[in-house]
Amino acid sequence: MRTIVRGKNLEVPDRVRQYAERKFARLERLLDDRTDAIVELSNEAHRSASDAHIADVTLVIDGRTLRSRAAGGSYQAALDVVVDKVERQAIDYKEKPRIRARPEEEKAILRRIADGTAEPVTERQVVKTKRFAIEPMFEEDAVTAMEELGHDFWVFVNAETERISVLYRRKDGHYGLIEPVVGGEYTKDRRGGRNGRG
Repeated sequence: MRTIVRGKNLEVPDRVRQYAERKFARLERLLDDRTDAIVELSNEAHRSASDAHIADVTLVIDGRTLRSRAAGGSYQAALDVVVDKVERQAIDYKEKPRIRARPEEEKAILRRIADGTAEPVTERQVVKTKRFAIEPMFEEDAVTAMEELGHDFWVFVNAETERISVLYRRKDGHYGLIEPVVGGEYTKDRRGGRNGRG
């Protein structure tokens, strides 16, 4: 496994770089030598001193990307947390069974669809479940994270309200924010409109 450590608008001290490389070396037992771990360290001055040091990790396994982020009072503390998170993600990824249809089965399904003999789909089902760690962040950070990944929505814990929120891209190019309230009623949004769908 190859570990790449870089700083975002900062020079990474050698001791921190070596610490990161040592920490990520423990993942080598799970991953092969084609795996890259990209560790980006940054400092967010607007956060409290106990979580101003940020470690973002992108792990590329067999062409699939896993991401994780942690904050701490030092880069070493943030790295300790993020390595644990990434290790759990890597274990989940490795243990998840890979189900692939056989080419003959795929052809038979396509033939039935083409000649109209395929069984109609009567009920939609949940066919995939994703589990991921979420960190408290401000709305601006959620927008940045969503944009960096190219997603149309982003689930996060709002650092101001300490509640789960869903940020989404609207058709008009702006952003919407869903703030679920269990058992609650519709509320007014920030501009006085009815909050709910749309």
